[in-house]
Amino acid sequence: MKAFWRSFARLGDVRSYSVLNNDQPRINGVKEVIAVASGKGGVGKSTVAVNLSVTLANKCRLKVGLLDADVHGPSVPTMMNIHQKPEVTRDMKMIPVENYEVKCMSLGLLVDRDAQIVWRGPIVMSALQKMSREVNWGGLDILEVDIPPGTGDAQLTMSQKLHLSGALIVSTPQDVALIDAHRGVRMFSKVQVPILRLIENMSYFKCPHCGEPSFIFGEDGAQKTAAEMGLQLVGEIPIEVDTRKSCDEGIPIVVSAPDSVVSKAYHYVAQNVVMRLKVLAKG
Repeated sequence: MKAFWRSFARLGDVRSYSVLNNDQPRINGVKEVIAVASGKGGVGKSTVAVNLSVTLANKCRLKVGLLDADVHGPSVPTMMNIHQKPEVTRDMKMIPVENYEVKCMSLGLLVDRDAQIVWRGPIVMSALQKMSREVNWGGLDILEVDIPPGTGDAQLTMSQKLHLSGALIVSTPQDVALIDAHRGVRMFSKVQVPILRLIENMSYFKCPHCGEPSFIFGEDGAQKTAAEMGLQLVGEIPIEVDTRKSCDEGIPIVVSAPDSVVSKAYHYVAQNVVMRLKVLAKG
């Protein structure tokens, strides 16, 4: 086990750079791999990834894993309330840490919490290799991958190497975010990854006193963008104080408030994702 952690620590050494092969097989023990992505940061992508994975596991009764590939800002350990290092099997495979019936892997579980992660592309890809293929997933129906925000080389390479079954694009209704969502869709199209759905996060804020919705970031922006690109908008997830509070406390809102409007929206998204994957599997 000590040898394993020493090998992981050497990821930061330029001499340990490794390039992934283009002909890599699918991840062992995983049926479907889907990306939760965004063209830019700050749209709540990781919050969506966490709550969707828990919903798929608890409501859809699937075997689900969550890979936090956002190596420069791993937030899944906090949101899922998991902080222990994964154990390692005799054949040097990491065992993902499980909570809320979701098996999780994140760089945040492998380095010190306050460690500064300043890695270039080849090191990032080597880390992703270890966190995806050197893990004993134990048989999953779906592995969700929380992709770093943006549409650069790292995102493009991840899309190619993980054999994605499809991608979910997360955006807010504002024009700035939707422009980047366009870029995300085009990036996945270049590597022939199907777009499962477009999700509008922070769709509106419902006043807890009067019940009226306030469209803080604009109205119907994602709906119009989806129509322009021939995509389906599958979810309009509102802003709620409880969502932020739940993330900070490590209890996803779909667990802490399963009957809330937000939780019902995630359930709807999860059902649509499952149906879309079934359609794609039939060809």
